[in-house]
Amino acid sequence: MTMLDKITEEIAHFIGFFHVSVEDARFRETYPEFSFSPVKAELDPLSVVETSFSAPYELLGYEPGVDYRSPAPQPWHLDPQPARFQDAPPFQDDDGNVPGHTGYDWPEHAAAAATSHGTTKFVPPEIEPPGSVVNHLNQAIALADNDYVGVGGHGLVFSADPIDNSKLLQGADAAVSLTPIGDLERPGSSAEIITVIKTAVGEVETTQSGAGDAVQEFITAETVEGVYVNGELVSEAPKLEDYHSFEEEDAEDGPSSNTWTRDDGTVAIDVSVELEAGGNTLVNDAVLKSYWTGGTVTAVVGDHVEMNAIVQINALWDVDAITSAVGASTSGDANELFNSATFERSDASKETDTDPAVSGDYPKYWSITEVKGDLMILNWLEQFIFMSDNDVGILSSSGVTTSVVTGDNLGVNHTSIFELGFAYDLIVVGGSVYDANIIQQFNVLFDNDVVGATSGFQTNGKGTISSSANLLWNQAHIANVGHPDRFDVLPQQYLDAANALAGGSRNISHDVLSDDAFAGLEWLRVLHVSGDILNLQFIKQTNILGDSDQIALAMDAISPHLDAGWSISTGSNALLNNAAIVDLDSFGKTYVGGDQYSQETLFQAELISHRPDFAGPDADALVNEAVLFLDDSMLEPTDAAASRPYTAEYDVHPDDGVNSVLGH
Repeated sequence: MTMLDKITEEIAHFIGFFHVSVEDARFRETYPEFSFSPVKAELDPLSVVETSFSAPYELLGYEPGVDYRSPAPQPWHLDPQPARFQDAPPFQDDDGNVPGHTGYDWPEHAAAAATSHGTTKFVPPEIEPPGSVVNHLNQAIALADNDYVGVGGHGLVFSADPIDNSKLLQGADAAVSLTPIGDLERPGSSAEIITVIKTAVGEVETTQSGAGDAVQEFITAETVEGVYVNGELVSEAPKLEDYHSFEEEDAEDGPSSNTWTRDDGTVAIDVSVELEAGGNTLVNDAVLKSYWTGGTVTAVVGDHVEMNAIVQINALWDVDAITSAVGASTSGDANELFNSATFERSDASKETDTDPAVSGDYPKYWSITEVKGDLMILNWLEQFIFMSDNDVGILSSSGVTTSVVTGDNLGVNHTSIFELGFAYDLIVVGGSVYDANIIQQFNVLFDNDVVGATSGFQTNGKGTISSSANLLWNQAHIANVGHPDRFDVLPQQYLDAANALAGGSRNISHDVLSDDAFAGLEWLRVLHVSGDILNLQFIKQTNILGDSDQIALAMDAISPHLDAGWSISTGSNALLNNAAIVDLDSFGKTYVGGDQYSQETLFQAELISHRPDFAGPDADALVNEAVLFLDDSMLEPTDAAASRPYTAEYDVHPDDGVNSVLGH
C-alpha cells in the first residue's frame, strides 16, 4: 500500500467527491423518466349492486320563534287522535257529573270510572294563569324661554318688570280645584288601589256644582254614553285637524318676496317689522288598551265596583292692553276652547251568544288555572308640561325687513300601551272586583299681553296685532268591552263552585257546565282568582303655559320709516290633551254575590277670567313708564337728528337678546 503525501491525498479526495457529485446529478436527471412511468396491470372489474333509494321527507331549515307545542284540543268525535284518547262514549259518575281533569291529576271517582270503561279519555292541556301587570309612568317637560329683544336704532331700553309666574301657578291651582276628583295618590299595593277607587267614587258623590267664573257640565249616572262637547251631547266629536295643523308652511320658491326690482333697475326692500312672541304648542297624548283578561262568564263572590270618569278643565286668562297707534287693524281672532268626551261600550256577548239547540252538547272536559291572591292590572300615567314664554321687547324699523321669533316652542309627551293577555270561558273570583277608568285633563294659559307705543311713534304702513287666537283642547275617550246590563245575582251553583275551588277541589259541577253560555264548547277554560281583581287605568294630563308678553313699539332715532309695516303676534298658542282608554270588562255575563255598584262621571269646565292682572288699561302709558333713554354720550347729536320729530337718543348696536333677527 503506497502512502500518499498529504497534498496528493487531499487532491485524490477532491477528485472523488467531484465524481460522486457528477453521478448524483445524472441520477436526478434520469429519475423522472422511470419513476413516473405508468404501471399497466390487468385487474378484474368490480361487481356493482343496484339498490332503490328514496327521500320522502324534506328537511327544513331552522325557524326561530316557532313554539313547538301540542295542538289545541279538538272534539274527539270530529278529529280522533288515538295517541290522546279513544273512541268511547262519554260517561258520568254516580252523581251525574262529567269527569274533568286539571294537569294530570284525575279525580279519584273519575279515574275509577275511566278504568271501569277500559278507555283512555281526552286529557285537556294545562292553561296559563295571567300575571299581574303594573305600570307607573311619569312624563314631564319644563321650559323657560323668557326673552328680551331690542331691535332697531330706537336708542331706548324697555325696563318692564318681569312677569311673576307665581300668579300663573295660583291660577292653575284654582282651575284644578274645580275637579270633582281630588289629587289621588299613586297606589303601590292592592289596598292602595282599592283606596284610590273608593276615594274617587266618594268624592264624585259629594261634589257640589257651581264654582266662580266656571262654565261647567257635571253628569254622574250609572251609565253615560255618547259624545259630549263643552257640555252638549252631539252626534260626532270634533277633529283636531280642523282647528290646528302641526305642519309648517313651505317657504316660497324663487326670489324673496321682501324685495323687488323697480323700473329703473334698482332693488326695493319691503320695510317691515314682524314679531312672533307666541305660537307655542304643548301636547300630551296617551293611549291605553288593556285586554289583559276577560271571561264569557264571571262569577264574583264579593262586591263588584265599576267607575268610569272623565274630567276636563280649560282655564284661560287673556286680558290684553293693545295700542291704537297701528290703526284699526288689530286682529280679532278669538280663542277656542274645546272639551270633548266620549263614552262608548261594545257588547261582545252578541258575537259569542250561542243557541244550545243549534250548538249541541255542553262541555265534557275542563282545565283550571289559579291565581293565588289578587290579580292586579294597573296603568298609572301622568303627563305634565310647564312652559314660561314671557317675552319683553322694544322694536323699531331700520328700513329693512325684520323678523323676530321669540316663541314657537314645542313640547310633546306621548305614551301608547297595548296589553293583550288571556281569555277564559269562566272566571271565578273569590274576593271582589274593583274596576276603574279615570281620565283627568287640565289646560291653563296666561296670555295677558301689553303692546304699547312710545311717545312720537307713528306709522303709515299696514299694521296688524294678534294677541289671542289661542286653542285649548281636551279630548278623551273611554271604551269598555262589556254590556252595562250584564250583571245578575250570583246563582247557588256558582257560589258552590267558588267555595269548592277555594277548598282545593278541581271539579266543575254539571249545573255550571250546563249554563247556556257554554253551549257548544267541548272544553272549558276556567280561571280561579282566590283574592280580588283590581283593574285601574288612570291618565292625568296637565298643560300650563305663561305667555304674557310686553312689547314696546318705537321710532328709529336716525331715520324714521313712517311707511313701515307692522305685524305683531303674541297669542296663537295651542294647549292640547288627547287620551283614550280601551278596557276589557267581560265577554258576557257577570254574577255578583255581594253589592254591585256602577258610576260613570263626566265633568267639563271652562274658566275664563275677565279681570286684568296689570295696573292700568292704557298700553301706551304702561310702556312709556318703563322705557328709559340711553346715555346721550353714546352718539354726538347731528343736525339731522335735531330736525327729526322723534327726539330720543339712540343705540347704534341693537340689543337682540335671542339672536333671531333677520334683516334684508
